Amino acid sequence: MDAIISTVLAKGDLAHVALFLWAGGASVAVFTLLKELSAANRRFNTFVTEIAHLNKLFRDKD
Repeated sequence: MDAIISTVLAKGDLAHVALFLWAGGASVAVFTLLKELSAANRRFNTFVTEIAHLNKLFRDKD
């Protein structure tokens, strides 16, 4: 690891390191967003299913 860091610092290629860190952070943010969106979609689907179940119960009472 020290060899990689010293090579990057010796060549002055810090822009590539910064770009890599930005891309990595953006990728983590996208994956986290997709995970949360998927969980919200599941919760909404459960909610709609329960509302449909209640509507069926109330419709059958009449």
